[in-house]
Amino acid sequence: MYDVPPQEQEELEKIKKEALRKILTKEAMERLGRVRIVNPILTQQVELYLLQLFQAGQIRETIDDEKLKEMLTLLSDKKRWSVKK
Repeated sequence: MYDVPPQEQEELEKIKKEALRKILTKEAMERLGRVRIVNPILTQQVELYLLQLFQAGQIRETIDDEKLKEMLTLLSDKKRWSVKK
């Protein structure tokens, strides 16, 4: 990975949070915060996905809590692995 100076990293986080506030409702932001506590990797994946959609102009309306739950379910289901003998 890249070695980003702390100041730049803080600035990038601010920009990301600002964009997510435009994309998500308050309830969806709160849910994403709770998910971050138990599954930070899933949270990063969802944030990246949302930011990519936003930059591509594919988000036409604010993502509410129900839509976010659907996204979380879809992305977390893809990551379930099973070990076969």
